Amino acid sequence: MIAPDTIVKTVFFNAAPETVWSFLVERDKLAQWFHPPEADLSANSEYRLVTTSDDGTKVPLIWGRVVEMDPPRKLVTTFIITPFNGNETTVTWVLEEAAGGTRLTLTHEGIAAAAGPAALDMILPMDNGWDEHFADLRKAVA
Repeated sequence: MIAPDTIVKTVFFNAAPETVWSFLVERDKLAQWFHPPEADLSANSEYRLVTTSDDGTKVPLIWGRVVEMDPPRKLVTTFIITPFNGNETTVTWVLEEAAGGTRLTLTHEGIAAAAGPAALDMILPMDNGWDEHFADLRKAVA
């Protein structure tokens, strides 16, 4: 059973799982559709997705650690943003061959526990944000 505060998204790509995977973990490709990471994502490591402020300083937007990495099938990371006050959520990416391409399912869990009373105020924009990022990912993979 899926918890009521869990975001689940499924999208399809006309590309092999290995290609889609590269856009989830490689620095330059991840930056094309999401936020630029400081480095490629790698197993059992921490990561930071950053933006550059007006003065040139790198400011973290999303950070966490890679919990599981099974290329090109599954990636599990913790996901922390400033409004979570250091509390972790979990994002699981599952890639499956489908109809000659790839089905990618994202599951983002633990938002209510991380956000507390502001959970719904966080879920709504995060749900919309994932939709926007997946539209950008489709363009980048194409």
